[in-house]
Amino acid sequence: MMRPTPAISRAPRRRSGRLHIKPWLWTLLGLILVVILACGGVSTYVGWKLTHTTPKPLDDSPDRHGLVFDQIQFESRQDRLQLKGWYLPGKPTEDSTIRKPNIIMAHGYDNNRLQKKAEALNLAKELVDRGYNVMMFDFRHSGESEGSLTSVGYFEKNDLLGAVDWMKANHPGTIALLGFSMGASTSLMAAAEEPSVSGIVADSPFNHLGRYLEENLPVWSHLPNFPFTPMIMAILPRLIDMDPNQVDVLSAVDRVYPRPVLFIHSTGDASIPYQNSESMWEKHKDKFQLWKPANEGHARSYPAYKQEYLEKITRFFEGL
Repeated sequence: MMRPTPAISRAPRRRSGRLHIKPWLWTLLGLILVVILACGGVSTYVGWKLTHTTPKPLDDSPDRHGLVFDQIQFESRQDRLQLKGWYLPGKPTEDSTIRKPNIIMAHGYDNNRLQKKAEALNLAKELVDRGYNVMMFDFRHSGESEGSLTSVGYFEKNDLLGAVDWMKANHPGTIALLGFSMGASTSLMAAAEEPSVSGIVADSPFNHLGRYLEENLPVWSHLPNFPFTPMIMAILPRLIDMDPNQVDVLSAVDRVYPRPVLFIHSTGDASIPYQNSESMWEKHKDKFQLWKPANEGHARSYPAYKQEYLEKITRFFEGL
């Protein structure tokens, strides 16, 4: 009698520990990685270029406009960078009873003390002819001053405070600030920390650097908002060792108050919308003034409305 053949038990197959991904999926993942790295590289390059501009040389000087001036040099308040500028003494006037403050002018981003499109030197001449002492200087990494980068207001605040220190030491008296664009925002930030500043004319400022860049960076970078704006905003703090959100001018004006501020901001400004000035003016309307001319362009209200501009700022300065 034959015995039944025992059933052969087979050991279960072991699954391989490797994850099997189809070749086309590997290709897709590779392409995504390449795109991310490329966007990161472009964002880093643009962030670097935005903060490491090429300083513009000075191609004009006060003597070409018949002005007497002194070449000056002073240190930024904290990091002691050497900054350069001009001091233009005011001409004697018939009415010596009107108190005239010493005016420190502050230029904008990627500019120098000339602020050419705003015709700052012509404006300075008009003020000098009316008896005002005027100081014009280059922020760090601009014109003839030292420095390797621009922080669009954060470190420039110390430069402007250094200018205030120089004015207090060499020409004591009432001090007023007149700033354009970044220089206007920086003037408000500096005045918030320096009580000796009696008043500010802020021409076309932004109210918060971080939020402004998030909303308007494509205007400056010429890149699509997504994905480049978030990437550039993440990279910038590492490039310039500061967070753009620290340049909070909207909060700074609370520390400027109750000192007066005259905001000037064109409704035709496509670079920094006039609502930036409007938001700061609305906080303290009892002491702040706002003039919204209708010219096109950024920080160009003086060339468009010279007589009215001069009348408004001189009236403001005489009231300090």
